[in-house]
Amino acid sequence: MSRRDRELLRWRKSSHSGGTGGECVEVAALRQGLLIRDSRDPDGPFLELTHTAVRCLLDHLRAVPRQ
Repeated sequence: MSRRDRELLRWRKSSHSGGTGGECVEVAALRQGLLIRDSRDPDGPFLELTHTAVRCLLDHLRAVPRQ
């Protein structure tokens, strides 16, 4: 994905994220899945997940006990 393509994406961050630049991720929806990146490094690497992979990730996160 080119830098220009990434700039055209609509990245979203949780409303629960503070404005202090903490540990936040941003997501951008694609037709075939989802992109996830570190909000502190918008030009850095990102994960590209299919819809199936997103469902598996969310299922896993829901199953893990919260600390």
